[in-house]
Amino acid sequence: MTTLTLPFITRSAPKPAAAFDIGPIARTAVSLACFTMSFAVVVALGKAMLGMVENLHHYNKLPIIIHVAAVLPTIPLGGWLLLAKKGTTLHKQLGKVWLVLMLITATSAIFIQSSGGFSWIHLFVPMTFHAAWKVVATARRGDIQAHKRHLVFTYLTALMLPGLAAFLIPGRLMNVMLLG
Repeated sequence: MTTLTLPFITRSAPKPAAAFDIGPIARTAVSLACFTMSFAVVVALGKAMLGMVENLHHYNKLPIIIHVAAVLPTIPLGGWLLLAKKGTTLHKQLGKVWLVLMLITATSAIFIQSSGGFSWIHLFVPMTFHAAWKVVATARRGDIQAHKRHLVFTYLTALMLPGLAAFLIPGRLMNVMLLG
């Protein structure tokens, strides 16, 4: 890394951004997951907005609203972050936004309980908190390989697996909106 020196100012020149650097298998998995989940969300929301889904009033509780509002943008944003150039200022800023949205999603999930208690899907809450810590720790340490590994893992497991459950388990909001 070169250092630029001007009178009274010394700063490091930014490192060049890396291109698609998560590997072809991870890139394919992220692309498919991002496109498929984004498409399902658009269809589900479209059906709900067009009045094609009844009985959505059961889901108007604040934790559910916060959870859905936080999680929906993480799907395309996370996909874009994993597929776009890395190391840019935009990547770093949007990465922080994505991480905060994931933490809001996990925190709000704690307050969503069916049948008066927690379900197996709540196991993703501590997993998301741990993953967020690992993502930040590896980036600060400069271990970019581990940072990328944790982010791909977090995107596919802490976001896509619960997302699949939301669409496939009868009675869950996204299932109701997509499949009626």
